[in-house]
Amino acid sequence: MDDAKPLVVLWNDLVLKRCRTAAAAQGRREPLMSNPLQDLARLGQGLWSDDLQRGPLLSGELARSIREDGLTGLSSHPDAYERAITAGTDYDAALAALLPRADLDAKAIYQELAIHDVQMAADLLRPVYQRTARRDGYASLEISPALARDAAATLAEALRLWLRLGRENVLIKIPGTPEALPAIRALLAEGVNVDVTQLFSRHAFEGAARAHLAALEERADRGQDVTRVASVASFAVSRVDSMVDGLLDHQAASDPSGELQARAEALRGQVGMANAKLAYQDWLSLAGSPRWDRLRALGAMPQRLLWEDTGSLDPGDRDVRYAEGLIGPDTVDTMPPATLEAFRDHGRARPTLQAGVEEAQRTVNALAALGIALGDVTERLLVDGLWLLRAPFARLLRAIEARRDALLGRPAAALP
Repeated sequence: MDDAKPLVVLWNDLVLKRCRTAAAAQGRREPLMSNPLQDLARLGQGLWSDDLQRGPLLSGELARSIREDGLTGLSSHPDAYERAITAGTDYDAALAALLPRADLDAKAIYQELAIHDVQMAADLLRPVYQRTARRDGYASLEISPALARDAAATLAEALRLWLRLGRENVLIKIPGTPEALPAIRALLAEGVNVDVTQLFSRHAFEGAARAHLAALEERADRGQDVTRVASVASFAVSRVDSMVDGLLDHQAASDPSGELQARAEALRGQVGMANAKLAYQDWLSLAGSPRWDRLRALGAMPQRLLWEDTGSLDPGDRDVRYAEGLIGPDTVDTMPPATLEAFRDHGRARPTLQAGVEEAQRTVNALAALGIALGDVTERLLVDGLWLLRAPFARLLRAIEARRDALLGRPAAALP
């Protein structure tokens, strides 16, 4: 009999070694063999990864995470594709087949790659989708970020991608700008699953939630099935703190008396989670409304709040602080790979989302008392967030064009 260890054993050995190294670096004890990620489902929270790309799909890494971590969803991002195409080889064979085609521009080539990946991911997640009665087990694909302020173009592209994907358990990712809300409502009313992204404020979440509610009511009034329409509202967390903390630091530094420093310091790193907890209270109010009672009786699924940006951006923070602090029913946490690994190592899964709600409101009030308007912060974050989507998408398209030029022996175009 061969003495070589099975691959799953080798993988577990590697994970345990990394956990021990991380634990030693931060002065922690070695982790127990139990996996706290698996406890999230028992607390009503879905666990998604934002690392959907071909390498982890083909290597079996994502299948292992579904099996061992309880992963229930996968989200794609253009920046992950940009890194994989420019610095890796996972897409070389597919690009070699697509690049010579004159009928495909760079955007179409990217979408061909992404559609194939999302289809593979959706098939991988199909057992989760069936086991959870369609409440989870989704893979998502983003529309072009250039369309975020154009409802008609958003509607057309989202419908085209939905039809191309040909899977029930997929979501079309659409930024929740005011301009896109009519398209989001229309898509949901047609039975297209939507992930409303780039939500930073409670007001923006309310717009997404009401679009979802109105779309389901429209379907119900037409006598159409409402049980298979899925939606999540992706609410950002740590980016709120990053911007607010910078404003607090500036304010404290400009105060010669030092009176504001203690008040500003007490709010550092607190506003993002407070904002999220209050948004969940808004969600609870909507979920308890007579309008939703009618839809629930028809078997409709709620639009779950999905926490984005739950990796800590502050090196001094506990690396799973956001993930630990926002655990509650009918929510999803899309964890970056580093946060997922950290939570597997030393995360604590317990219901926390409805704890400290009054303190969250005091935090937001204290920020306003310092003259910092949270609404201004979240509006700026939306503008920045759309730029952060467009920039890697533009780099991705340039990288694909560069690969095509090299393949066809054409001189590379000058980059802007």
